[in-house]
Amino acid sequence: MGEMSTRSDIGSLEADICNQPGAGDAGAPWRLRFWSVFTGQAFSLLGSALTQFVLLWWITDTTSSVSALATAGMAALLPQALLGPLGGTFADRYSRRLLMIGADAISALCMIFLIVVFLTNRIELWHVYVMMCVRSAMQAFQAPAAAASMSMLVPRSFLPRAAGLVQTLQGLTTVAAAPLGALAMALMPMGWALGIDVLTAVLGISPLLIFGIPQIRHCRRRAGGILQQLCEGIGVVWHNPGLRRLYALLGAVVLVIMPSFTLVPLLVKEHFAGGAPQVALMEGLGGVGMVIGGLVIASIAPRRQVPWILWGFAVSCIALALTPLVPAHLFGLAVAWWVVSGLTFILGNAPLTALLQMTVPNHLQGRVLSLLTTVMGLAAPIGLAMATPLGEWFGVRWLFVGMGVLGAMVSIAGFLSPTLLRLDRPFSRIDTGEPGACL
Repeated sequence: MGEMSTRSDIGSLEADICNQPGAGDAGAPWRLRFWSVFTGQAFSLLGSALTQFVLLWWITDTTSSVSALATAGMAALLPQALLGPLGGTFADRYSRRLLMIGADAISALCMIFLIVVFLTNRIELWHVYVMMCVRSAMQAFQAPAAAASMSMLVPRSFLPRAAGLVQTLQGLTTVAAAPLGALAMALMPMGWALGIDVLTAVLGISPLLIFGIPQIRHCRRRAGGILQQLCEGIGVVWHNPGLRRLYALLGAVVLVIMPSFTLVPLLVKEHFAGGAPQVALMEGLGGVGMVIGGLVIASIAPRRQVPWILWGFAVSCIALALTPLVPAHLFGLAVAWWVVSGLTFILGNAPLTALLQMTVPNHLQGRVLSLLTTVMGLAAPIGLAMATPLGEWFGVRWLFVGMGVLGAMVSIAGFLSPTLLRLDRPFSRIDTGEPGACL
């Protein structure tokens, strides 16, 4: 791999690069711009999580059907996983700022439609499924645009802290979405409860109408087609041994451990003889652990990301395996291990985002980041399909133990790859195989 160009090199490559037109006030101080955009996206994310809880609870209360909930889960996850590479290509090809605005706006229109059919008592189950599919598809375009914009909103030295803040935000939404959604449903009709998502979407869009997001893009790429650019993003990962090993490792870890998040209620019910309050306590405190993990990364800002990724995921999996081994009468200890698992998972996941933002040229980040989302998004349902019969044979308790042990072994195996360990060396750079590529 060649030596990476730093931000100071950009000026010498202006002949090869087109700056994004119409970006608004791109000259604003970076702190003001970053915190304005970050706060707006925080409100938008919280509104989306709250709405997801409200809709899933309505489906549960209306149908009491496992298949209906499973269908809703697929509607909420599969479009984003399948469209992720296309969304990443759009994020590198077109204005990321406009993609974020458009995705939030279309999601808000979906909510307005649901508000109308709820308030007029014309709601049908398929209405919810379709709107969840559309919102998931919008996430395929919004998420890579937002992630790739991060490295252009802050200095390079602040990227690990920014990644930690994003993970903290996601943890906070995990903690707050359920109680806020329940409170909204208790205080107002179902239709108006969904109106909160429209309000938060407006709060997310507003800073993007004021502040610009700098974007680097090669002029000659405009001549290439979308399919060509999509293949280029896949090729960046495939032809780089370090990235290829990293994506394979992450896909394997997600395939192994992701079923645990779906099967937590069953573990609590069968092994600990608990009910919905115990499940809510376990998941809520797990979100608190995620918040703490994000704050730790934001304060430490580790310079070497790969060891944090591997050790973070390994320890998280070990804590996952220890959770079901706790005796049934010590549920509090099981919750403690679950909190440790959530905290250490973020200690690995936040540096992962920072690593890709620091080593992948910005004009490729949308495609590279969205491809990771697709790999992990497709691994999750495959893992759940494989885990279901195993849980029937061995019981959910020992399934958790097996998932945790296997996940830890996969994570630690990453230390056996010198190519992977060199991926975060100072001033390393992803080789795109092209002249003139820059960061």
